[in-house]
Amino acid sequence: MLKLEDMAKKIEEFKNEKEIFLEHIQKAGLRRTAQRDLILEIFLRTEEHLTSEDLYWLVQKEDPSVGHTTVYRTLKLLTEAGLAREVRFGDNKTYYEHHYNHEHHDHIICTECGKVVEFFSPEIESMQDAVAHKFGFIPTHHSLRLWGVCEDCQHKANESHPTMASGAQPRVRVKTIAGN
Repeated sequence: MLKLEDMAKKIEEFKNEKEIFLEHIQKAGLRRTAQRDLILEIFLRTEEHLTSEDLYWLVQKEDPSVGHTTVYRTLKLLTEAGLAREVRFGDNKTYYEHHYNHEHHDHIICTECGKVVEFFSPEIESMQDAVAHKFGFIPTHHSLRLWGVCEDCQHKANESHPTMASGAQPRVRVKTIAGN
């Protein structure tokens, strides 16, 4: 049985995000539905980078009647509302991550195992601002993605297969949580 304080915390959890989403869908002339509420709730409590397919499988575990199209459209609404942000890691998929109340960060992606590391560098931010200023730009947003081989995969690498730099786009296999 939940304690009274635990129940209050659960009700308060994601209150701002839920209000923002409700206001956004009302402005768009849409109505609040139990399916949209469920998708929002699952997205908010999942901190990983998710594709629409990943989120669909998580939603299916709780309500098999929710369709993939409903999940996809709700993700688009979350993005429009400023709650989610689209990111791409070079594997021809669109991932979504939390945007509201989350600090800006960049990504390093392992081209072998798909591990994604989020990081923030004040030095890189400063350099980007200096470059923008040099060319007369006012920066509005940016996305920095670095690809490489993580420490674990470096240890696993066989010395007979050295990594060679090429001009081709990296082959990326980002870890997903679909089917978990």
